[in-house]
Amino acid sequence: MNPWKDRVVIALPRLAIVAHDLLMVWLCWIGLHQFRLSMQPFAPQVPLWSTEIALVLGVQALVLWRVGLYRGVWRFASVPDLINILKASLFGLLGIVFVLALSNRLEPVPRTVLVMYPVVLTALLGMPRLLYRSWKDYSINRTDQSAVRVLILGAGQAGEALLRDLRRTGSYQAVGFLDDAVKLHGSHLQGVPVLGKIEDVGRIAPETAAKLLIIAMPSLDAAQMRRVVAACDGTGLPFRTVPRIDDLLEGRSLPGELKEVAIEDLLGRKPVTPDWKAIRDWLGGRSVLVTGGGGSIGAELCRQCARHGARQIAIVEIDELALATIEAQLRRDFPQIQCVPVLGDCGDPAVMRHALSLASPEAVFHAAAYKQVPVLESQLREAVRNNVLATETVVAETVRAGVASFVLISTDKAVDPVNVLGATKRLGEMVCQAMAGPASTRFVTVRFGNVLDSAGSVVPLFREQIRSGGPVTVTDPEVTRYFMTIPEACQLILQAAAMGSRHAIYTLDMGEPVSIRLLAEQMIRLAGKQPERDIAIVYTGLRQGEKLHETLFHADERYRPTSHPKILQAEARAIQEERVFHAVDRMRASVAEYDLPALSQLLRDSVPEFSPQAAPREPEVATVVAFPARHARKT
Repeated sequence: MNPWKDRVVIALPRLAIVAHDLLMVWLCWIGLHQFRLSMQPFAPQVPLWSTEIALVLGVQALVLWRVGLYRGVWRFASVPDLINILKASLFGLLGIVFVLALSNRLEPVPRTVLVMYPVVLTALLGMPRLLYRSWKDYSINRTDQSAVRVLILGAGQAGEALLRDLRRTGSYQAVGFLDDAVKLHGSHLQGVPVLGKIEDVGRIAPETAAKLLIIAMPSLDAAQMRRVVAACDGTGLPFRTVPRIDDLLEGRSLPGELKEVAIEDLLGRKPVTPDWKAIRDWLGGRSVLVTGGGGSIGAELCRQCARHGARQIAIVEIDELALATIEAQLRRDFPQIQCVPVLGDCGDPAVMRHALSLASPEAVFHAAAYKQVPVLESQLREAVRNNVLATETVVAETVRAGVASFVLISTDKAVDPVNVLGATKRLGEMVCQAMAGPASTRFVTVRFGNVLDSAGSVVPLFREQIRSGGPVTVTDPEVTRYFMTIPEACQLILQAAAMGSRHAIYTLDMGEPVSIRLLAEQMIRLAGKQPERDIAIVYTGLRQGEKLHETLFHADERYRPTSHPKILQAEARAIQEERVFHAVDRMRASVAEYDLPALSQLLRDSVPEFSPQAAPREPEVATVVAFPARHARKT
């Protein structure tokens, strides 16, 4: 291709715009003079060209270029462009006054012309741009007869920005807005009417023949979002929402992208905002190692470390497919990061020594663990081997390698544990505490509740049950849990690691617990179904080792606030280090012999607060709440 030809093709439209603007300046100057002189009985003829007009055109053209007016595009002209034009008109007036004062002392220029010049010029330059944009928007909506008719919920800034995006794509036609602000009813936003309240969507959607509802209120809290979703759900129409600002900044959503309402949007707690500066200052340029780096938490932790400045990430993972997946993701999305994959069991000292020697990390995140409560109740040996003995191995090799920081990822179930998972994770915390010396590796323990959409969690289980037509199984109608998203959990881990305290236990103030029954009902509704009509909810009773309500805080740990308003630091309970080491040695021998009774007794002795739940709780209501026609009734 000819580069000179390409440059000419690109320059022609801008030259046309410059010519248009100079013509408007000429018309403004000549017109204002003619208007002023027409008030005189014997007005002289205004010349169409003179030295004065040449100076005016030259000065104004220079100002228009300097304010960046020609970097914009007429197709997307808006209020900021009008402000820019007004600014250029005012600065142009100042320049014209200065130049003409030097040239002819402003004697032939009426003062009325100078006063009216910026206002008239702004109108002459701005109106063609806005008319052109309106014509293009109208042309798109008129020519695309297949555009989806859309009803927008929310007539604020997000709704107005959404309308602009929809018009640019040409695939959607906005037929109206709904907003609870009564003062907006009957008004128009970019020519689209505000038709009523959000609760009127069931009546207005059929009247406007809308085929899609879009929720353009990203600042809604969970309770308000549940109300809006319930109103949308009652119409039977599909609905989407605009992404939150946090999703845009973190790269989880793209500007202008419409997404389905996620279950985390409906939970009763706002996500915690981390101190990114503190995280980047601590993490930037470091080499880190993540055990269990292919799991839900471990993989996201790797991505967060890569996103926030880590130089090198070593991954120890026993699952070869999970290791290959996260390695491929990191190499694709973060090519600047050095990725060191190690396939093996972190409970094998040789594997850890090899990984540590390869990466020479400055921080180790221990995310590898078994976490399924019902499974571990019947798999005591593997629970102890992975959650306790592997943790002891990783800690020992980390200390031996002189790593600066070790972060243990624990759980709220370690507080007053009633199941094997909680007891083994609590003993893992005690191992870290016992091995923490005054001048050795800095140990940090982070506890959090259930993680939405993590492998084996209740959310993907409910999603699969809903996809299969039900029933959705809930253990008990009263059971509650604390929830957070996977990215939020990993951000908490990095935030705690960056705080700098030695041998600390951190937990998140997670607000109010979430009812699992409510969670199931909301997920059914998000799937476009009704919980008591289309999908049955079956109560199965608490499984072995499960609590009705989880506990976040232990009475003896004396929590205190930290620099982050939602993170609390616990004072570690006193332990006898020799007893912990002795228990670990005896457990290792019992694991080698597969001696389950000995392991059970050792776990009870090592974790005094461990109080195993005697028997699962039976449901207090009928087993089946809803009886759709296609489901057989159960008793």
